Amino acid sequence: MWADAFRISNFKFEISDLRWINSADQRRLTIDNRLMAKRDYYEVLSVSRTATEAEIKRAYRTLAVKHHPDKNPGDAASEEKFKECAEAYAVLSDSQKRAQYDRFGHQGMGGGGFDPGFSNIEDIFDLFGFGDMFGGRSRTRSTVQRGSDLRYDLEITLEEAAAGKEEKLRIPRLEKCEECDGKGAEKGSTAETCITCAGSGQTRYQQGFFSVMRTCANCQGKGQIIRNPCKQCSGAGRIEKEKTLEVKIPAGVETGSRLRVTGEGEGGVNGGPSGDLFVVLHVKEHDIFERQGANLYSAVPVSFAQAALGAEVKVRTLDGEEDLKIPAGTQTGTVFRLKSQGMPALGGRGKGDLFVAVTLITPKTLTKQQRKLLEELAEVEDTEFTDESFIEKVRNIFG
Repeated sequence: MWADAFRISNFKFEISDLRWINSADQRRLTIDNRLMAKRDYYEVLSVSRTATEAEIKRAYRTLAVKHHPDKNPGDAASEEKFKECAEAYAVLSDSQKRAQYDRFGHQGMGGGGFDPGFSNIEDIFDLFGFGDMFGGRSRTRSTVQRGSDLRYDLEITLEEAAAGKEEKLRIPRLEKCEECDGKGAEKGSTAETCITCAGSGQTRYQQGFFSVMRTCANCQGKGQIIRNPCKQCSGAGRIEKEKTLEVKIPAGVETGSRLRVTGEGEGGVNGGPSGDLFVVLHVKEHDIFERQGANLYSAVPVSFAQAALGAEVKVRTLDGEEDLKIPAGTQTGTVFRLKSQGMPALGGRGKGDLFVAVTLITPKTLTKQQRKLLEELAEVEDTEFTDESFIEKVRNIFG
């Protein structure tokens, strides 16, 4: 048994109660573990909602090592935690699934599993650079990397959200240097394999029984040295440019909707594929309509005479105006429904409704004729109200 702690680069790997079990080609560990009850995929992996692909992968690998069944034999809680991490990673590591999850949450996800990629404990130790201790081989570091995803926040009006539109966006980003084809080396020259780390990007240091891997100081972990850097990009392989893109916004989007434009993120490193662009939409508040899903809500002012005698009034909709019939005796607060006058459902599945509430307007000033008529009405009207619903409302107001 050992109880010790090791620091690998900037990562602290703590082992408590490390126990070897000698059997044919099998090694297992028993590590005390604590469970964290989390439901949201980002919370499961302990990353922010804006985490990059690399951050998500790093967080998942760390948790997969911690909860792997080979390290926690017979621990049902750890096994469930391991499956939870794998499920979260399967969604968040896939940009399309992640966009679906960000928009609809768990309801937008179907079934499915994910192979976390650790078949036994040797794979876990390989992850932290201990592979040589078990007869493993050093690996040449791959310098080809996918470009980062980009986010663009776009504000649109409610009318634009209802009708859909095409928008031109100016996106500043890092693109592959055409001069060196993203390699970073001047034309006619190539990058050389780092002699310090033999192209692995890491150097090994012996600390007692363990071999600790650290980032190679000579090549900064790239595994290659560029002797003749490209003059256009100074050896970076990418240059900053601004590109104008035309994005189609479908009808029915709402605040928080995300549009994914594949391959329009930042260019990859050393010839790697480009990332994606995510356009996050924000719908402005409207001065008349309030939106709840696909339905819209508004109010229409009416006079006492219109409410008492009945009338036909004009109601504003997203497409113009509609006639609304107000029956005689309509009370203030009465809500009328105009079918299919709301927002279109995203994906073209019909439209919501428009709900209009009647608001009784009392004039602040009266003409002589209006005052005379109202005084005559006051003399003949019945002031004994027996409306039970009205009485109940008053009781609710004053307790």
